[in-house]
Amino acid sequence: MASRVGIIREFLGFLKVRKKLWLTPVVVVLVVLGALILFTSSSVAPFIYTLF
Repeated sequence: MASRVGIIREFLGFLKVRKKLWLTPVVVVLVVLGALILFTSSSVAPFIYTLF
């Protein structure tokens, strides 16, 4: 878990230093889509579809 936090912190630092903050929404959308794909192939899928 600590390595994930380190990777996220390092990535955010990169975006800040390199002035690439426009990449943040792109990365967030990709993570959300990946999570949705992951959850639709599991037993959590019925709960996702009832929310929308």
